[in-house]
Amino acid sequence: MSLLRDHDFRGLFLADSASQVGTQLLFLALPLVAVTALDASAFEVGLLTACETLAFVVIGLPAGAIVDRRRKRMVMVVSDWARALALASVPFAWWLGALTIYQLYAVALVLGVFTVFFDAAYQSYLPHLVGRERLVEGNSTLEVVRTVAQLGGPSVGGYLIQFLTAPFALVVTVAGFAWSALCLGTIRKREPRQERPRAHLGKEIAEGVRFVFGHPLLRRIAGCTGTANLFSSIAHPMLLLLLAGELDVNAGTIGLLMAAGGLGGLVGAVLNARLARWLGQGPTMWLAILIPAPLTFLLPLVQADWRLGLVVGYEFFVGAGVVVYNVTQLSFRQAATPEELLGRMNATMRFLVWGTMPLGGLIGGVLGELIGVRSTLVVAGVGACLAFLWVFTSPMRTMRELPVPQARQ
Repeated sequence: MSLLRDHDFRGLFLADSASQVGTQLLFLALPLVAVTALDASAFEVGLLTACETLAFVVIGLPAGAIVDRRRKRMVMVVSDWARALALASVPFAWWLGALTIYQLYAVALVLGVFTVFFDAAYQSYLPHLVGRERLVEGNSTLEVVRTVAQLGGPSVGGYLIQFLTAPFALVVTVAGFAWSALCLGTIRKREPRQERPRAHLGKEIAEGVRFVFGHPLLRRIAGCTGTANLFSSIAHPMLLLLLAGELDVNAGTIGLLMAAGGLGGLVGAVLNARLARWLGQGPTMWLAILIPAPLTFLLPLVQADWRLGLVVGYEFFVGAGVVVYNVTQLSFRQAATPEELLGRMNATMRFLVWGTMPLGGLIGGVLGELIGVRSTLVVAGVGACLAFLWVFTSPMRTMRELPVPQARQ
C-alpha cells in the first residue's frame, strides 16, 4: 500500500475504486433488469451476457493497436464518460415506460466497446505510472480494490436493487464511471508522444498477435484463462436465473451471496505473495484455477433454504482463486512485454480470453432452454475442471519463478 503515497497512483487507485464498485453493481443489475423488469427467458439472459463481451471479439485486436498510438490516460477518461452516458439511458427509458430487451442489448454492446478500450489502456498504463519494478505491488494493490468492491458492492447493490428497483440502481454505476473519469483527470504525470513512425494498422495488429502466439508461456496463459472464462460465462447467468427466477430469491439476498466472492478475493490478495513464495509462481497459477473448479457442481443442488450456503462456498473459493491467478499472470505479462507492445499484447490477450465469453453466454442460454438451468450448471462444472490443464501441461507446472525476458520473443 506504500504506492498510495504517490499522488498519481492515488488518482488511479481512486478511479479504479469508483469504477469497480459501479461494475460490481452492474454485474448484478443488468441481468436482473432483464429478469425482473422484462421477464427475460434463459436464452435472452444468455444473449445479454454475450452482448456485454462481444466487443472483445469484434474490435479487441484493433483496439490494442489504436491504444498504442494514443495517450492511454485520455483513452480511459473518454471510455468512462461514454459508458456512463450509455448506461444512464436504461433508468431513463424505464422511467418513461419504454425499456425493451433490445435496448439492453444495445447498451451492453456499447459498454463492451468502451470497456475494451479502457482495459487495453488501463493494463498498459500501469507500467508507465509505477515502473516495471513495482508492477506486482501495483497490481496487488488494485486487486485489493477489486476484491473489497466485490465484497461490499453486491451486498449493497442487492439492497439498492431491491429498494430502488434494478433500473434505478444503475444510477450508482453511472456515478462510479463519472467519478472514475474525474479522478483520472487529476493524474499529473503525462505520457510522452509516440516518436516511432506508424506502420499500417493491420501490420501493428499482426505484430501484437505474433508476440503473444510466439511466446510459449503467454499462449498457455491465454488458453487457461479463456477456457475458465468460457465456462464461467455459462455458469454465471444461469446461477442468477436460478436464484431470481426459479427460486424467487430477492435481490438483497442475491447480493449478499455474491459478496462472498469479494471476501474470498480479499483473502486471496492477502495470501498471494506467500503462496507464490511457498509453492512457486507456476504451481500457484494452476492450483488457483483447479481447486475452486469442482465447487461448480454444488450449484445445481441449490434450493431456497440452507442450501443457499452452497453459493457462498462457491463464490468464496472462486473469488480467492481468481485474485491469486490474476495477480500472478498479469504481472508476468506486463513485465515480459516491451513497452511499445503493451497495448497490443493486452488487447490480444483480452481478445483471446474474453472472446470466449460471448460464446459462453450463448451456449449457456441455448443449453438453459434445451436441458434446463441446473443441467447447464453441471456442464459448466465439467468444463471448469479442465481449464488448469493449459498451465499444468506446460513448463510452468513446476516453475518457481516465471522468466521475464528483456527483449521480444
